[in-house]
Amino acid sequence: MKAPKVADRQATFRDVFAVAEFRVVFASYGIFMIGETVKMLALSVLVYERTGSGLLAALAYVTGFLPHALGGLFLLALADRWPARALIVGYDLARLATVAVLATGVLSPSAMLGLVAVVALFGPVSSASRTALLPEMLHGDRYVLGRSLLTVAAGGTQVAGFAVGGLLLGLVGPYGALWLTAVTCGLSALLVRFGLTPRPARVGRTGGGPRTGAFRETLRVNRQLLADRRIRGLLLAQWLPGSLLVGAEGVAVPYAADLGPGASAGVLLMAGAGGMLVGDLLVGRFVAPARRERLTPWLALLLGVPMLAFLARPALLPAAVLFAVATAGFAYQLGLARRFLDAVPEARRGQAFGLVNTGMMAAQGLAAAGAGALSEVLSPGVVMAGAGAASAIATLLLWPVLAVPAVRPKRSSRRDTRGGAGGGERGWLPCPGGEGERPRRT
Repeated sequence: MKAPKVADRQATFRDVFAVAEFRVVFASYGIFMIGETVKMLALSVLVYERTGSGLLAALAYVTGFLPHALGGLFLLALADRWPARALIVGYDLARLATVAVLATGVLSPSAMLGLVAVVALFGPVSSASRTALLPEMLHGDRYVLGRSLLTVAAGGTQVAGFAVGGLLLGLVGPYGALWLTAVTCGLSALLVRFGLTPRPARVGRTGGGPRTGAFRETLRVNRQLLADRRIRGLLLAQWLPGSLLVGAEGVAVPYAADLGPGASAGVLLMAGAGGMLVGDLLVGRFVAPARRERLTPWLALLLGVPMLAFLARPALLPAAVLFAVATAGFAYQLGLARRFLDAVPEARRGQAFGLVNTGMMAAQGLAAAGAGALSEVLSPGVVMAGAGAASAIATLLLWPVLAVPAVRPKRSSRRDTRGGAGGGERGWLPCPGGEGERPRRT
């Protein structure tokens, strides 16, 4: 038994951006996020113009994201079975072809939605493959800071995507916006193709045992990840406290409406996004690694506690401040990043990171839907406070996982993912104990 290892030296932004491959990943990811945001906004407007249906327009906006859960459940094994560079480039080219077809206007609205949904099934595979590349190019505390920077990039470029998308829709219309989105797909593919070093697939690199179909293998490895108590605890710690708080976002519009004329839900949502970005930057850059990990449960508790004040129905500006303070607590996930990386087998990193993302999206969707249902019978302020209370309770229940363990358990003997002896993957760690893109807090 020995104490958990934490990076000796705190990383700086210069350390991270000094790695040429990270600059490529950072730039291509930002371009990817802007393109995806503009695409879904343009598609939503286009479907509404052609059908006049608000429901279909809403479905068009979320069609690119809804299949994410299905792809995460059944296709994630591909993230470890295919070379990362080829997979990311291939997905960008598939997006380019999709957007080009949409921009020609030859498809009916229903066919448009179907095409986008099919291609989006592979989104979590590409995302997981990109995330799993980071520990191969960034080491020690640089890895944690790199994860923080990608989270900040995701949030910032989504905001930029909405702004650019609105401008493009006014200047060139939805079809023109889609053609320009195709350019972003091509640019992202070129950056990755010529900026990243080719690497073999992780399963082939580490001897992942006999292959089965991607569908069966994804289900099998997901079950193994969830069966391991340490990994399961870290997954729940990344999923629950933050996702439960997202329920409060789901009732921001009715809360602002209850405050009366002049109150805008956009102020609350922007405050929430700003708090998350500032929290990640401050904790990732200015808090030493060991202290960051010790602060993990307290930062998670910060997610819920300020929201309890919504029982008093604060005015717009105090409510925005409370929301910003609460969402700054999302930085708690930085303290879990190295622990989760250490817990999962190297050959299954892609699928493990993809499972984090898929579970988070599902939990956030359920939390938002549940909050919306409660707002039919309770006041929005009570629902928002309830979301904060649920987050705080989840944090308290998960405190032993969130807190830094006193000792690091010994690794089990090497065996393959089927549990047999002598396999090539690092064995599962059967003792209680994140990482991953935060899709909505991104």
